[in-house]
Amino acid sequence: MNSEFIEALHDIEKEKGISKEVLIEAIEAALVSGYKRNFNSAQNVRVDINRELGNVRVFARKTIVEDVTDPRTQISVDEAHEIDPNYRVEDVVDIEVTPRDFGRIAAQTAKQVVTQRIREAERGIIYNEFIDREQDIITGIVQRQDSRFYYIDLGKVEALMPLNEKMPTETFKQGDRVKAFITKVEKTTKGPQIFVSRTHPGLLKRLFELEVPEIFDGVVEIRSVAREAGDRSKIAVYSAEPNVDPVGACVGPKGMRVQTIVQELKGEKIDIVKWSEDTAEYIANSLSPSKVVHVTVYEGEKVTRVIVPDYQLSLAIGKKGQNARLAAKLTGWKIDIKSESQAQEEGFEFSEPVSIISSKQEVQHQDEQTSEAIATSAENSDVTDQEEKE
Repeated sequence: MNSEFIEALHDIEKEKGISKEVLIEAIEAALVSGYKRNFNSAQNVRVDINRELGNVRVFARKTIVEDVTDPRTQISVDEAHEIDPNYRVEDVVDIEVTPRDFGRIAAQTAKQVVTQRIREAERGIIYNEFIDREQDIITGIVQRQDSRFYYIDLGKVEALMPLNEKMPTETFKQGDRVKAFITKVEKTTKGPQIFVSRTHPGLLKRLFELEVPEIFDGVVEIRSVAREAGDRSKIAVYSAEPNVDPVGACVGPKGMRVQTIVQELKGEKIDIVKWSEDTAEYIANSLSPSKVVHVTVYEGEKVTRVIVPDYQLSLAIGKKGQNARLAAKLTGWKIDIKSESQAQEEGFEFSEPVSIISSKQEVQHQDEQTSEAIATSAENSDVTDQEEKE
């Protein structure tokens, strides 16, 4: 090696951000192993690389003793004094043992070490770039598919999308451009692994942030998202500005904004509802597009009973219970839905649009039918939760 090699390390330091000193120390450590392996040496050695000229020298390190028992690691006092009369017993002497053809080994080793360190540094840069983008949207090109993943080219690295993270309504082929949500970034021995999803609720949230300037600016907030990917989703929005309609902002002029998101999600239906601090109002909004006649809130049980017009019962429940299930996910409340005629048959009174029962003890003081209704609503919700898990 020579001064050109040192200049090359200096260029790498500027371009890749890898310290020249760190590289030289790594090369020196690798050369120690290379020397011992190639020259069958068991002695303690160190390698020194001149930081200006690039010259490589190997030194055997020997301890000064009175009686030498192992000449590979020890040297007598008399021999040490021939080198320097100031040496004393137990001092360590460095004796140059650089082999004649060691330069070739040094060059090969240096190349391997530098290549490895550059690769590690590039992996670190990619990892740091994408760990900051976790929970964000990326756009890539589908490269291939195997039995477990779609492989999506992001430019510097490939992302992995598990097959079950693809929406049921879509298929991909090589070369397709796709937007996905980064769910996880891991550091592995083979480099960073980036996992993405098309079914995660976060994808819907990020798409609204991209399409709705009011959300990006913070004027409108997304408070909750419930999603059954490829079929239907609900999103609850809120604005502290009284002059801003959060639902209208998300829908956009002539529905352009939400329609763009629907097209990106291959026709997935999206219900945009207004979030409210008033639980009853929020529950009623969450069951959109159905109308709600009455809401009873059992605060101690985290259960609500909702009464809807007879002709809207199936709309409120939705196909296979989907509308009610998404509303429960969106609000975090168990919801028991009854039609007006069912409520009248069971003796429920709902002259007021909202009734609130604040504690479990007060619930127990209600008439027997009301208590049974609460138990039924909780049981139905538990069945729904179990269905979702299955």
